Formats: sequence, structure tokens, C-alpha cells
Amino acid sequence: MRSPLAAVTAAVVFLAGCSTSTAQPAPAPGAPTATASDTASDTVRYAAPGSPSNAVTDPHGLLPGESDVVRMALTYDVLTLPGPDGRTLPRLATAWTPDAALTRWRIALRDDATFSDGRPVKAADALFSLRRMGEKAAENFGRMAMFDLGASKVIDDTTFELVTRKPYAEVGKALEGATFVVPEGSTDFSKPVPGSGPFRVSDRGGAQAVVFERNDDWWGPKPPSRVIEVRALPDPQARGEALLSGQVDLAGGVPAAMVEQHKDDTAIQVLRRPGATLYPLVMRMDTEPFDDRRVRQAVRLALDRQQLLDVAFLGFGELGNDLITPKDATSPTDLPQRTRDVARAKALMTEAGLGEGVDLTLHSTTAYPGMDTAATLIAQQLAEIGIRAKVELAPPDTYFTSVYAQKPFYLSYLGGIPFLDVVRVTLTPGSPPTRPRGGTAPGPPAWTRLWPSRRRSGAVPCWAICRLGCVTRAAMPSGRSATGSTWPSPA
Repeated sequence: MRSPLAAVTAAVVFLAGCSTSTAQPAPAPGAPTATASDTASDTVRYAAPGSPSNAVTDPHGLLPGESDVVRMALTYDVLTLPGPDGRTLPRLATAWTPDAALTRWRIALRDDATFSDGRPVKAADALFSLRRMGEKAAENFGRMAMFDLGASKVIDDTTFELVTRKPYAEVGKALEGATFVVPEGSTDFSKPVPGSGPFRVSDRGGAQAVVFERNDDWWGPKPPSRVIEVRALPDPQARGEALLSGQVDLAGGVPAAMVEQHKDDTAIQVLRRPGATLYPLVMRMDTEPFDDRRVRQAVRLALDRQQLLDVAFLGFGELGNDLITPKDATSPTDLPQRTRDVARAKALMTEAGLGEGVDLTLHSTTAYPGMDTAATLIAQQLAEIGIRAKVELAPPDTYFTSVYAQKPFYLSYLGGIPFLDVVRVTLTPGSPPTRPRGGTAPGPPAWTRLWPSRRRSGAVPCWAICRLGCVTRAAMPSGRSATGSTWPSPA
């Protein structure tokens, strides 16, 4: 179960002028691609959160770092994209049409997409890719769990039928994001396979960077930059310093203090994207003391959200209000703001038999800005109600494998995930974060009954499901940039 944190934060980015001119953001599966420009920078060097020591090359498993996601988004195309106001936009898929029962969907693909080796992208490739995602469910948190991929079939070169296990109204949304399409039959992912994305991996670069060259045969608008160099740097301060020293043109996920220090620097451009990243405070409900609802409520009430926003993120963000996806179009905007109530939190701890307090370990990392500072401040706030939390910071290289979805109490990271995805991969019975050690969680009875019916109608109001909270982080564009962080709520 996720718990509240302090505020919804905005994604912040520093941009500095490139050698030729300001570059536009690189094409990615979450945003429309810019048109070509004669004044665009020829090369954009990007310092992204991530680590070269554990970089992944398989697009269908766990993508732990932002650098991993960016590399996949440059190389491979996805089926659909999240659009404004909660709408789904086409990408490789041009239409998704259900039968009357909402269990069989016809997915139509564009007919002008090709892989980097010249082969056309076909329906068989798309279905093969979805099946690979299904096979790697343990790594990608079961993103294809709603589909019966064995019963799904190819109809022709540009059409396939996708079968759902139960009536499902949001197939377009389910195909957003990480549905990277690879050629049918691909087995060796020790290095990138041919993709149909806007860039191709080149032979240049080294251990610290991957160099991409523009794919001039891409079906979409021509990217403005010819080359994009992605450097994975695990330390937020190092990413910012790489920008300031001229080693890169764009830096993602830099400390809020650095953003504040350079916000008036005319050589640096600071960009902010509201609600881009969330840092939930996670408590396992099958582990003491979080198996007692009163303890979870006490934690929620003990947090001083304004202090977290002001201290950990220097005000770069908004107060969180325990909403799982605060920037989702379905999220309510008129809920009363939750405030701190230490007296009530202490009373709940006493009712739970913990009036003398309890010793816990709060896990976090330095992978993204503010995660270490926020964890320390949270521990100080919880101490006032008797929760003595020792903060342990996992190295960025191991956080996503040793802490994320593993530890009973930790500061998590979520980046711009649609509400239905969050529900499916974190809140439904049997999903990895809800799965007790050695078994399958049955899930709360009311939620277990509610989810299938809402899924059929396509109307899942996040406020009816849970009341959680978290923190957001900085985004990034191009030019010489650096990203800052702030305080959020989950997605």
C-alpha cells in the first residue's frame, strides 16, 4: 500500500544554449514529435538518471532508469500514446475497435512503418511484442495481465485481434507507454534489435554513453536533431554539474538547490512540467506494523506536507493530497486538503498498541533528487508519534532490484503512469506490490468487487479506489539543461 507524502511536484529542467541553437525535445512515446528545423542543434547530449553498470537492453522487462526508458523510446515505437484530457492518441496503432462484449478488439496498424533494417512493421510483430511483455510479467509488473494473448491472433499484415480475459473498456490506454514493438521472432536482446523508432543506435559512443542517429526513414515528422547522445549518470548532482561544465546540453533530475541557484542565470533555461514524477511512501500491508490500518492512518496524519515541499524541494511543486494520480483527468480537484494532526496520529498509535513507539527502517536512495532528503525529513516527522525510523539509502545501481517492490517501508518512485496502469500493476490481487511473500494476496473485498465492474464501464474514479500520496520530480527537454525536483503524489 502506498501512503501519502507531501506534495505533487513539477518536473523542472535546466536548458543551456547548444553550440548552434536551442534544440527541441527528442521524440519519445509520451509526446508528439517536433518538426524539423534548420536552426536545430545537430547533436544533443543528454545526462539522464540511470546507471551504465545496470543498463538494460530488453524493452519488455523492467526499465529501472530514465536513461533506459529514453533509449527504448528513441529506438522503438509504441502502439498508442497518452494524450491531453485523458484521451489516448494513435502511434503505430491507428484504431482499436471492440466487439459488443468488449472482449475482442481489432487493432489496426499504420501501413508505412518500417524497422531500421528495412522490414515493414506488421501485425505479427506487434502481437509478438505484446506476448513477450506477457511472458516477462514478473519484470514489468504484469502490464499485459488483462489480455488473453494466447487466444489473440493476427488477421492480416496490418490488423490483429486482441482478446481480453474479461470485458475491458480501456484497451487503448492499456497499450500506451511501454508497448515497444520489435520484429517477430527476436530472441537475442543482449544488444538492441531493429526498431521502428525515430532514431537508430550507432556504433559510436562508449561505456558511459549511447549515441543515436536520426532514422530518416521514420514515418513520423523529422526530428530536429541528427544525433542524440544519452549518458546515464546515477547521481543528481553529477548530472547538474555535467550540464554546468558543458559536458552535456540537457540534464534530467537535478537537485532543487541547483535549480534555485541557477533559475536567474540567462545561460540556463529552467523548464518545469507539473506532476511529472511521484515519490510514494510505500507500506506493505502484510507486514507489521502496517497490517494495522490505524498505523497507516497515523503515518498519513503525521506528515507535514508543507515542510516536505519547502525543505526537500524548495517549493518546486504542489502539496499532495493522497490521490494516486493527482494529474489524471479523472482525479477530483475539490477534495479538502489533508493537514497534519499529530495528536490524532498519536492516539491512533496508542489504539494500535504502539503507544510506546516502534523501531523501523525506512529505505530510500539517491537515484532521484530529494529522495534522500525527503526520507530523512519523514523520519524526523514520524518520530513525533513514536515511529523511530532509521533511514537506509540504497545505491542507485541496486535500488530498483533490492528495494523497489521488495522492502516493507520505502520511498518509491513513479513517473507519469496512467491511473489504470497503476491500479492494474499495484492494487489488484496478485500484482507484485500486493503479493505477500510466498503467496497471492486476495485483495480488499470491496476493491476486488469494484475493479471488474469499473473496468467494464471504463469509469474508474481514482478517488473511489484509494487515497494515497507521493512526490514528483523534474522533467527534461534539450539544449544544455538540468532538471530539478519537487514533492508529489503517486501515479
